[in-house]
Amino acid sequence: MSSTRSLFRRAALGTVAVAAALVLAACGSEDSGSGSDSGPGSKASAGADVTAGAHNDQDVSFAQGMIPHHRQAVEMARMAAEQSSSAEVKDLASRIEKAQDPEIETMSGWLESWGEDVPSGAPGMDHSGHGGSAGMSGMMDQGDMDRLMKASGADFDTMFLTMMVEHHEGAVEMAATEKDKGQYAAAKKVAGEIITAQNAEIKEMNKLLGKG
Repeated sequence: MSSTRSLFRRAALGTVAVAAALVLAACGSEDSGSGSDSGPGSKASAGADVTAGAHNDQDVSFAQGMIPHHRQAVEMARMAAEQSSSAEVKDLASRIEKAQDPEIETMSGWLESWGEDVPSGAPGMDHSGHGGSAGMSGMMDQGDMDRLMKASGADFDTMFLTMMVEHHEGAVEMAATEKDKGQYAAAKKVAGEIITAQNAEIKEMNKLLGKG
């Protein structure tokens, strides 16, 4: 009789142990789930909050205008590596490219996060793929770009510097409008950086042209 009770007791204890194990496993699963929610999920949410910060139509116009504007400057800068005869011009062109390429990526990211069109890859083309340089401050037309492409040596240097001064002045004007009328903090910050950097480069280029 005692052996029978002992068997029942062991069976009951076994059942309790199994139940306890199942409860612990369930708790562990819930804990790990909540942990993942507070990990990558929260980071994604925080990232979304940052990229979806308050912005207005001016911020969109600034990014959609400055991207092709920068792309043309980068295209002009890349010509200098082969066509310039001046170490100073080549150095300046390299700095322009290194500064503006990352800004193109940054502004493209803003537009994507806002659900807006990113301008096409062709300089001077708007987001629909049509010519968008007309009326854009400081942009060269295709004739200007063709002449620069065919130039070399000192002629290239003079043409490049003259065109890039005008190009930078246009960018500074666009950036000033963004600082005045934009809402998105990151865009206004980039606009301020463009104004500072490109005004300094305008002075440098005018000096190389013998005007400063």
